[in-house]
Amino acid sequence: MFKKFAVLFYSIFVLNLVSAQHSGADAEAGSATTELSEKDKVSKENKEYIDHHLLDAHDFTLMVDKEGHHIGFPLPVIFYDNGFHAFMSNSKEGFMHGETTEVDGAFYKLHHEKIYKTDAAGNLKEDEEGHVTSEKVLDLSITKSVLIILLTAVFMFLLFAGMAKSYKKSAVPTGAARFLEPLVIFVRDEIAIPNIGHKYKRFIGYLLTVFFFILFLNVLGLMPFGINVTGNITMTFFLAILTYLITTFSANKDYWKHIFWMPGVPVPMKLIMLPIELLGTITKPFALMIRLFANMTAGHIVVMSLIGLIYVFKNVVAGVAFPFLTLVIYLLEVLVAFPFLTLVIYLLEVLVAFLQAYIFTMLSALFIGMAVQEHEHEHHAAH
Repeated sequence: MFKKFAVLFYSIFVLNLVSAQHSGADAEAGSATTELSEKDKVSKENKEYIDHHLLDAHDFTLMVDKEGHHIGFPLPVIFYDNGFHAFMSNSKEGFMHGETTEVDGAFYKLHHEKIYKTDAAGNLKEDEEGHVTSEKVLDLSITKSVLIILLTAVFMFLLFAGMAKSYKKSAVPTGAARFLEPLVIFVRDEIAIPNIGHKYKRFIGYLLTVFFFILFLNVLGLMPFGINVTGNITMTFFLAILTYLITTFSANKDYWKHIFWMPGVPVPMKLIMLPIELLGTITKPFALMIRLFANMTAGHIVVMSLIGLIYVFKNVVAGVAFPFLTLVIYLLEVLVAFPFLTLVIYLLEVLVAFLQAYIFTMLSALFIGMAVQEHEHEHHAAH
């Protein structure tokens, strides 16, 4: 029963892969050449689903039916090119199925979720390596990721505003505060105070915000609707920039002194260490950006690749084995191994969702603490 539930959850709910598409292909496979082509076809379809899940989009797709129709709702498309243009993604000007759109006499096309200017025929310019060189527009659209960010921000505001009001009535936490208070205390006592010290109150608001913001986005990323905000390097870039700006503008003179002219170090070594220390101020937020982006993206790819293998192996054994043997192999390899392994990886991703929120917040607190600590004060206290 557990294995059947795992198959149902992952194959239908998580990836929205419709088995009817693949079963039809299995029935037609009869020769070695056909089997190979069908396998390639299934692999290509799986890759398209993975790309669709990882990439941002100008519409919100909830699921895909067996005819290949996308079921969801449109989002506002807003871009600037000789003036601002705005319309819904499903309107007559919308970018549906990669078609060329005419707006005020100019032609545009959506390619890999980027808006390019084209000619009337919708042709894109490409270089020798196949990279698109057509002019891009300034895209300010409310994409799927932007929508989730806005909804998460509103949700957090309402959630913590209600939590604050509940404490005015009683010191005993009620409702959502029962689950959130331990996390708030954890961030304060285990992250902020040990890394920043007595000045932690200046930065606890930012640390709590970034912790819960990343946590909620990571958890939403485990949903089957292609919500992969923290797997978008643009998002992690701006989160890292916030930490960098807070660290830079909060830093005291001791911090900058240890960067530009390290005390107690010979002058030749100071000249060597100066560019290294300056580079270190940039590599720290860069590490924050890459760590969050790479871990969340890799987790999504692993889970969805394992789910895709269910359909790949099902397609392979259908054409090369006898019906009874096919059934045995399918039950052993598909219904048992891959769903169970996928479930384990998926549960691991739940842990990673919390872990990455903790690591980003902890490293942010560590960098801020390095910038605001008072070295001379600690030196006199030691004596």
